[in-house]
Amino acid sequence: MSVINACSLIDAEILVIDNCSTDGSKVFLKDRFKEVNFTWHAENAGFSTANNLALLQAKGDIVLFLNPDTLLPEDCLKKCLQFYTSQPNMGACGIKMVDGSGHFLKESKRGFPSAATSFFKMVGLASIFPRSTLFARYYLGHLPNNVNHKVEVLSGAFMMVSKKVLDITGGFDEAFFMYGEDIDLSYRIEKVGFDNYFFADSSIIHFKGESTKKQTTLYIRTFYGAMKLFVKKHYYTSAAVSFTIVIETAILIKLIIASVKQWFKKTGNLLLKKPLSQVALNTIIVADKLDYAEMVTFLKMSASSYSIVGRVSVNIMDEDTIGSWQQLPYLITQHHIKHIIFCTDGKNIDSIILLMQQVAISVSFSFHLKGTKSIVGSNDKNSVGYFVTG
Repeated sequence: MSVINACSLIDAEILVIDNCSTDGSKVFLKDRFKEVNFTWHAENAGFSTANNLALLQAKGDIVLFLNPDTLLPEDCLKKCLQFYTSQPNMGACGIKMVDGSGHFLKESKRGFPSAATSFFKMVGLASIFPRSTLFARYYLGHLPNNVNHKVEVLSGAFMMVSKKVLDITGGFDEAFFMYGEDIDLSYRIEKVGFDNYFFADSSIIHFKGESTKKQTTLYIRTFYGAMKLFVKKHYYTSAAVSFTIVIETAILIKLIIASVKQWFKKTGNLLLKKPLSQVALNTIIVADKLDYAEMVTFLKMSASSYSIVGRVSVNIMDEDTIGSWQQLPYLITQHHIKHIIFCTDGKNIDSIILLMQQVAISVSFSFHLKGTKSIVGSNDKNSVGYFVTG
Protein backbone atom coordinates (compact mmCIF):
# COMPACT_ATOMS: atom_id res chain seq x y z
CA MET A 1 0.00 0.00 0.00
CA SER A 2 2.86 2.41 0.76
CA VAL A 3 4.22 1.81 -2.76
CA ILE A 4 0.85 2.69 -4.28
CA ASN A 5 0.76 5.90 -2.25
CA ALA A 6 4.33 6.79 -3.25
CA CYS A 7 3.49 6.21 -6.91
CA SER A 8 0.50 8.56 -6.73
CA LEU A 9 2.86 11.55 -7.06
CA ILE A 10 4.66 10.26 -10.17
CA ASP A 11 3.89 8.53 -13.46
CA ALA A 12 4.56 4.88 -12.63
CA GLU A 13 3.51 1.27 -13.01
CA ILE A 14 3.85 -1.37 -10.28
CA LEU A 15 5.00 -4.87 -11.19
CA VAL A 16 5.08 -7.67 -8.60
CA ILE A 17 6.78 -10.98 -9.33
CA ASP A 18 5.79 -13.72 -6.87
CA ASN A 19 8.34 -16.52 -6.56
CA CYS A 20 5.87 -19.31 -5.76
CA SER A 21 4.81 -18.09 -2.29
CA THR A 22 3.30 -20.77 -0.07
CA ASP A 23 1.63 -18.45 2.46
CA GLY A 24 -1.57 -17.75 0.52
CA SER A 25 -0.28 -14.50 -1.00
CA LYS A 26 -1.97 -15.10 -4.35
CA VAL A 27 -5.43 -15.53 -2.87
CA PHE A 28 -4.95 -12.62 -0.47
CA LEU A 29 -3.44 -10.10 -2.90
CA LYS A 30 -4.67 -10.66 -6.44
CA ASP A 31 -8.11 -9.03 -6.08
CA ARG A 32 -7.16 -6.36 -3.51
CA PHE A 33 -4.82 -4.15 -5.51
CA LYS A 34 -6.13 -3.41 -8.98
CA GLU A 35 -3.26 -0.96 -9.61
CA VAL A 36 -0.69 -3.76 -9.44
CA ASN A 37 0.36 -6.10 -12.27
CA PHE A 38 1.04 -9.49 -10.63
CA THR A 39 3.05 -12.34 -12.14
CA TRP A 40 2.78 -15.67 -10.32
CA HIS A 41 5.73 -18.03 -10.76
CA ALA A 42 5.13 -21.75 -10.44
CA GLU A 43 8.56 -22.16 -8.81
CA ASN A 44 11.04 -20.08 -6.86
CA ALA A 45 13.26 -18.82 -9.66
CA GLY A 46 15.44 -16.68 -7.40
CA PHE A 47 15.77 -12.94 -6.79
CA SER A 48 17.71 -12.14 -9.96
CA THR A 49 15.45 -14.05 -12.35
CA ALA A 50 12.29 -12.52 -10.87
CA ASN A 51 13.64 -8.97 -11.14
CA ASN A 52 14.81 -9.56 -14.71
CA LEU A 53 11.33 -10.75 -15.64
CA ALA A 54 9.88 -7.51 -14.25
CA LEU A 55 12.52 -5.59 -16.19
CA LEU A 56 11.33 -7.16 -19.44
CA GLN A 57 7.76 -6.06 -18.66
CA ALA A 58 8.63 -2.54 -17.51
CA LYS A 59 7.67 0.32 -19.83
CA GLY A 60 9.28 3.26 -18.01
CA ASP A 61 12.64 4.91 -18.61
CA ILE A 62 13.71 4.44 -14.99
CA VAL A 63 13.27 1.21 -13.02
CA LEU A 64 13.16 0.74 -9.26
CA PHE A 65 14.03 -2.73 -7.95
CA LEU A 66 12.30 -2.94 -4.55
CA ASN A 67 12.00 -5.64 -1.89
CA PRO A 68 8.47 -6.47 -0.70
CA ASP A 69 9.39 -6.10 2.99
CA THR A 70 9.63 -2.31 2.80
CA LEU A 71 7.57 0.76 3.72
CA LEU A 72 7.97 3.94 1.67
CA PRO A 73 7.07 7.54 2.59
CA GLU A 74 4.61 9.11 0.18
CA ASP A 75 7.16 11.54 -1.32
CA CYS A 76 10.07 9.08 -1.36
CA LEU A 77 9.98 8.13 -5.05
CA LYS A 78 9.42 11.71 -6.19
CA LYS A 79 12.49 12.86 -4.25
CA CYS A 80 14.61 9.97 -5.54
CA LEU A 81 13.64 10.67 -9.15
CA GLN A 82 14.50 14.34 -8.76
CA PHE A 83 17.91 13.43 -7.35
CA TYR A 84 18.47 10.76 -9.99
CA THR A 85 17.85 13.12 -12.90
CA SER A 86 19.97 15.88 -11.29
CA GLN A 87 23.18 13.84 -11.51
CA PRO A 88 24.66 13.87 -15.04
CA ASN A 89 26.56 10.57 -14.70
CA MET A 90 24.05 8.70 -12.55
CA GLY A 91 24.19 4.93 -12.82
CA ALA A 92 22.12 3.68 -9.88
CA CYS A 93 20.62 5.27 -6.80
CA GLY A 94 20.09 3.64 -3.41
CA ILE A 95 18.52 5.10 -0.29
CA LYS A 96 18.95 5.36 3.45
CA MET A 97 17.25 2.33 5.03
CA VAL A 98 16.30 1.57 8.63
CA ASP A 99 15.09 -1.75 10.02
CA GLY A 100 11.82 -2.46 11.83
CA SER A 101 13.32 -1.11 15.05
CA GLY A 102 14.45 2.19 13.55
CA HIS A 103 18.15 1.34 13.34
CA PHE A 104 20.18 2.42 10.30
CA LEU A 105 20.96 -0.47 7.96
CA LYS A 106 24.65 -0.37 7.09
CA GLU A 107 24.12 -2.17 3.77
CA SER A 108 22.48 1.02 2.49
CA LYS A 109 25.98 1.98 1.35
CA ARG A 110 28.94 -0.35 0.89
CA GLY A 111 32.34 -0.66 -0.71
CA PHE A 112 33.34 -3.42 -3.08
CA PRO A 113 34.41 -6.54 -1.17
CA SER A 114 38.05 -7.55 -0.94
CA ALA A 115 40.00 -10.05 1.13
CA ALA A 116 41.11 -7.29 3.49
CA THR A 117 37.72 -5.60 4.00
CA SER A 118 36.00 -8.97 4.45
CA PHE A 119 38.64 -10.07 6.96
CA PHE A 120 38.28 -6.85 8.98
CA LYS A 121 34.51 -7.36 9.07
CA MET A 122 34.80 -11.05 9.97
CA VAL A 123 37.19 -10.56 12.93
CA GLY A 124 35.21 -7.59 14.29
CA LEU A 125 37.64 -4.76 13.53
CA ALA A 126 34.94 -3.04 11.47
CA SER A 127 32.70 -2.98 14.56
CA ILE A 128 35.48 -1.83 16.88
CA PHE A 129 36.46 0.99 14.51
CA PRO A 130 33.12 1.80 12.80
CA ARG A 131 34.33 5.12 11.30
CA SER A 132 37.72 3.92 10.07
CA THR A 133 38.51 4.37 6.37
CA LEU A 134 40.62 1.20 6.59
CA PHE A 135 38.79 -1.21 8.91
CA ALA A 136 35.19 -0.12 8.19
CA ARG A 137 35.44 0.13 4.42
CA TYR A 138 33.00 -2.76 3.88
CA TYR A 139 30.12 -0.52 5.06
CA LEU A 140 31.84 2.79 4.25
CA GLY A 141 31.60 3.70 7.92
CA HIS A 142 33.62 6.88 7.41
CA LEU A 143 30.81 8.38 5.32
CA PRO A 144 27.95 10.03 7.31
CA ASN A 145 24.58 8.28 7.12
CA ASN A 146 22.62 11.50 6.60
CA VAL A 147 24.52 12.93 3.64
CA ASN A 148 24.26 12.05 -0.05
CA HIS A 149 27.39 10.29 -1.30
CA LYS A 150 28.89 8.66 -4.34
CA VAL A 151 29.44 5.04 -3.25
CA GLU A 152 30.42 1.69 -4.77
CA VAL A 153 27.73 -0.82 -3.78
CA LEU A 154 23.97 -0.33 -3.36
CA SER A 155 21.39 -2.68 -1.91
CA GLY A 156 19.07 -4.58 -4.21
CA ALA A 157 16.31 -3.91 -1.67
CA PHE A 158 16.00 -0.42 -3.19
CA MET A 159 17.93 0.20 -6.38
CA MET A 160 16.86 2.79 -8.94
CA VAL A 161 18.46 2.37 -12.40
CA SER A 162 17.64 3.79 -15.81
CA LYS A 163 16.84 1.59 -18.81
CA LYS A 164 19.69 3.36 -20.62
CA VAL A 165 22.20 2.03 -18.08
CA LEU A 166 20.64 -1.44 -17.96
CA ASP A 167 20.75 -1.68 -21.75
CA ILE A 168 24.53 -1.41 -21.45
CA THR A 169 25.13 -3.54 -18.34
CA GLY A 170 22.27 -6.00 -18.59
CA GLY A 171 20.07 -6.81 -15.60
CA PHE A 172 20.91 -8.97 -12.61
CA ASP A 173 23.16 -11.98 -13.20
CA GLU A 174 20.86 -14.98 -12.73
CA ALA A 175 23.77 -17.12 -11.55
CA PHE A 176 23.20 -15.32 -8.22
CA PHE A 177 20.11 -17.00 -6.81
CA MET A 178 20.00 -14.78 -3.73
CA TYR A 179 22.60 -12.35 -2.29
CA GLY A 180 25.51 -10.83 -4.17
CA GLU A 181 23.47 -9.88 -7.24
CA ASP A 182 23.34 -6.24 -6.12
CA ILE A 183 27.12 -6.14 -5.60
CA ASP A 184 27.62 -7.64 -9.05
CA LEU A 185 25.28 -5.15 -10.78
CA SER A 186 26.81 -2.21 -8.85
CA TYR A 187 30.26 -3.37 -9.97
CA ARG A 188 29.21 -3.63 -13.64
CA ILE A 189 27.58 -0.18 -13.53
CA GLU A 190 30.81 1.40 -12.30
CA LYS A 191 32.91 -0.67 -14.70
CA VAL A 192 31.18 0.90 -17.72
CA GLY A 193 31.73 4.41 -16.37
CA PHE A 194 28.59 5.36 -14.42
CA ASP A 195 28.34 6.44 -10.76
CA ASN A 196 26.36 4.87 -7.92
CA TYR A 197 24.84 7.18 -5.29
CA PHE A 198 23.56 6.80 -1.75
CA PHE A 199 20.56 9.13 -1.28
CA ALA A 200 20.01 10.29 2.31
CA ASP A 201 17.33 12.98 1.87
CA SER A 202 14.61 10.35 2.26
CA SER A 203 14.52 6.97 3.98
CA ILE A 204 12.53 3.76 3.97
CA ILE A 205 11.80 0.99 6.46
CA HIS A 206 13.26 -2.35 5.37
CA PHE A 207 12.18 -5.05 7.77
CA LYS A 208 14.95 -7.47 6.78
CA GLY A 209 15.00 -11.12 7.73
CA GLU A 210 12.04 -11.87 5.46
CA SER A 211 13.94 -13.59 2.66
CA THR A 212 15.99 -15.96 4.79
CA LYS A 213 16.29 -16.52 8.51
CA LYS A 214 19.68 -15.06 9.40
CA GLN A 215 22.34 -17.04 11.27
CA THR A 216 21.12 -20.35 9.86
CA THR A 217 23.37 -22.72 7.95
CA LEU A 218 21.27 -22.11 4.81
CA TYR A 219 21.77 -18.34 5.02
CA ILE A 220 25.49 -18.62 5.76
CA ARG A 221 26.19 -20.98 2.88
CA THR A 222 23.99 -19.01 0.47
CA PHE A 223 25.46 -15.62 1.37
CA TYR A 224 29.11 -16.64 1.35
CA GLY A 225 28.56 -18.81 -1.71
CA ALA A 226 27.40 -15.67 -3.50
CA MET A 227 30.57 -13.88 -2.39
CA LYS A 228 32.68 -16.71 -3.84
CA LEU A 229 30.78 -16.45 -7.11
CA PHE A 230 31.41 -12.70 -7.29
CA VAL A 231 35.13 -13.14 -6.61
CA LYS A 232 35.45 -15.88 -9.21
CA LYS A 233 33.67 -13.73 -11.81
CA HIS A 234 35.44 -10.40 -11.34
CA TYR A 235 38.80 -10.81 -9.58
CA TYR A 236 42.17 -11.93 -10.88
CA THR A 237 43.35 -15.41 -9.92
CA SER A 238 45.79 -14.37 -7.16
CA ALA A 239 43.26 -12.07 -5.49
CA ALA A 240 40.52 -14.68 -5.89
CA VAL A 241 42.60 -17.33 -4.13
CA SER A 242 43.29 -15.18 -1.06
CA PHE A 243 39.68 -13.98 -0.96
CA THR A 244 38.38 -17.55 -1.21
CA ILE A 245 40.51 -18.55 1.79
CA VAL A 246 38.97 -15.70 3.80
CA ILE A 247 35.47 -16.70 2.71
CA GLU A 248 35.96 -20.38 3.60
CA THR A 249 37.29 -19.36 7.00
CA ALA A 250 34.31 -17.06 7.52
CA ILE A 251 31.89 -19.85 6.64
CA LEU A 252 33.47 -22.15 9.23
CA ILE A 253 33.48 -19.50 11.97
CA LYS A 254 29.92 -18.38 11.20
CA LEU A 255 28.61 -21.95 11.23
CA ILE A 256 30.17 -22.57 14.64
CA ILE A 257 28.75 -19.33 16.04
CA ALA A 258 25.31 -20.07 14.55
CA SER A 259 25.26 -23.54 16.11
CA VAL A 260 26.13 -22.13 19.54
CA LYS A 261 23.49 -19.39 19.26
CA GLN A 262 20.81 -21.87 18.20
CA TRP A 263 21.66 -24.11 21.14
CA PHE A 264 21.38 -21.22 23.62
CA LYS A 265 18.12 -20.09 22.00
CA LYS A 266 16.57 -23.55 22.31
CA THR A 267 17.77 -23.85 25.91
CA GLY A 268 16.38 -20.40 26.76
CA ASN A 269 12.98 -21.22 25.25
CA LEU A 270 12.75 -24.33 27.41
CA LEU A 271 13.28 -22.21 30.52
CA LEU A 272 10.45 -19.78 29.70
CA LYS A 273 7.38 -20.26 31.90
CA LYS A 274 5.11 -19.27 29.02
CA PRO A 275 5.82 -18.77 25.30
CA LEU A 276 6.87 -15.22 24.42
CA SER A 277 3.98 -14.97 21.93
CA GLN A 278 1.52 -15.35 24.85
CA VAL A 279 3.01 -12.55 26.95
CA ALA A 280 0.70 -9.52 26.74
CA LEU A 281 2.61 -6.35 25.88
CA ASN A 282 1.50 -2.91 27.05
CA THR A 283 0.67 -1.27 23.71
CA ILE A 284 -0.33 2.15 22.47
CA ILE A 285 -1.80 2.79 19.04
CA VAL A 286 -0.89 5.95 17.11
CA ALA A 287 -4.00 6.65 15.02
CA ASP A 288 -7.00 8.85 14.41
CA LYS A 289 -10.32 7.90 16.03
CA LEU A 290 -11.62 5.76 13.18
CA ASP A 291 -8.41 3.80 12.64
CA TYR A 292 -8.03 3.26 16.38
CA ALA A 293 -11.52 1.78 16.73
CA GLU A 294 -10.95 -0.49 13.73
CA MET A 295 -7.55 -1.59 15.06
CA VAL A 296 -8.88 -2.45 18.52
CA THR A 297 -11.63 -4.57 16.98
CA PHE A 298 -9.16 -6.19 14.60
CA LEU A 299 -6.71 -7.10 17.38
CA LYS A 300 -9.46 -8.60 19.51
CA MET A 301 -10.68 -10.75 16.61
CA SER A 302 -7.13 -11.91 15.82
CA ALA A 303 -6.48 -12.84 19.47
CA SER A 304 -3.22 -10.91 19.43
CA SER A 305 -1.21 -10.66 22.62
CA TYR A 306 -1.40 -6.89 23.09
CA SER A 307 -2.73 -5.08 26.15
CA ILE A 308 -4.06 -1.82 24.68
CA VAL A 309 -3.32 1.15 26.94
CA GLY A 310 -4.89 3.78 24.71
CA ARG A 311 -4.74 5.98 21.63
CA VAL A 312 -2.08 8.53 20.75
CA SER A 313 -3.11 11.29 18.36
CA VAL A 314 -1.27 11.65 15.06
CA ASN A 315 -1.09 15.43 14.83
CA ILE A 316 -2.43 17.54 17.68
CA MET A 317 -3.93 16.52 21.01
CA ASP A 318 -7.62 15.71 20.73
CA GLU A 319 -10.21 14.03 22.93
CA ASP A 320 -10.11 10.35 23.91
CA THR A 321 -6.32 10.16 23.76
CA ILE A 322 -3.58 9.65 26.32
CA GLY A 323 -1.36 12.14 24.49
CA SER A 324 0.10 13.21 21.15
CA TRP A 325 2.88 11.38 19.38
CA GLN A 326 5.32 14.20 20.17
CA GLN A 327 4.90 12.99 23.78
CA LEU A 328 5.81 9.36 23.02
CA PRO A 329 9.05 9.28 25.04
CA TYR A 330 7.12 10.46 28.14
CA LEU A 331 4.13 8.14 27.49
CA ILE A 332 6.39 5.11 27.12
CA THR A 333 7.86 5.68 30.57
CA GLN A 334 4.58 6.72 32.20
CA HIS A 335 2.60 3.69 31.01
CA HIS A 336 5.43 1.12 30.81
CA ILE A 337 4.86 0.73 27.09
CA LYS A 338 6.59 -2.17 25.32
CA HIS A 339 4.97 -1.95 21.88
CA ILE A 340 3.71 0.79 19.55
CA ILE A 341 1.41 0.27 16.56
CA PHE A 342 1.55 3.02 13.95
CA CYS A 343 -1.53 3.42 11.74
CA THR A 344 -0.47 5.27 8.62
CA ASP A 345 -1.48 6.06 5.07
CA GLY A 346 2.15 6.51 4.06
CA LYS A 347 2.17 10.29 4.47
CA ASN A 348 3.96 10.36 7.82
CA ILE A 349 6.46 7.49 7.53
CA ASP A 350 9.36 9.97 7.57
CA SER A 351 8.15 11.28 10.93
CA ILE A 352 7.57 7.74 12.19
CA ILE A 353 11.18 6.82 11.37
CA LEU A 354 12.45 9.80 13.38
CA LEU A 355 10.28 8.83 16.36
CA MET A 356 11.42 5.21 16.15
CA GLN A 357 15.03 6.31 16.33
CA GLN A 358 14.29 8.36 19.46
CA VAL A 359 12.65 5.54 21.45
CA ALA A 360 13.93 2.36 19.76
CA ILE A 361 15.86 1.08 22.77
CA SER A 362 12.87 0.39 24.99
CA VAL A 363 10.02 -0.66 22.67
CA SER A 364 9.13 -2.65 19.57
CA PHE A 365 7.02 -1.47 16.65
CA SER A 366 4.48 -2.67 14.14
CA PHE A 367 2.63 -0.92 11.32
CA HIS A 368 -0.88 -0.85 9.90
CA LEU A 369 -1.39 0.76 6.50
CA LYS A 370 -4.88 1.92 5.69
CA GLY A 371 -6.78 -0.47 3.49
CA THR A 372 -4.62 -3.52 4.24
CA LYS A 373 -6.48 -5.14 7.16
CA SER A 374 -3.16 -6.29 8.59
CA ILE A 375 -0.23 -5.25 10.74
CA VAL A 376 3.41 -6.07 10.06
CA GLY A 377 6.60 -5.73 12.05
CA SER A 378 10.07 -7.06 12.74
CA ASN A 379 11.89 -6.76 16.05
CA ASP A 380 15.15 -8.31 14.87
CA LYS A 381 16.85 -7.75 11.50
CA ASN A 382 18.47 -11.18 11.79
CA SER A 383 15.25 -13.18 12.04
CA VAL A 384 11.96 -13.49 10.21
CA GLY A 385 9.38 -10.76 10.85
CA TYR A 386 5.72 -11.20 11.69
CA PHE A 387 2.29 -10.16 10.48
CA VAL A 388 -1.27 -10.29 11.74
CA THR A 389 -4.08 -10.33 9.21
CA GLY A 390 -7.83 -10.55 9.25
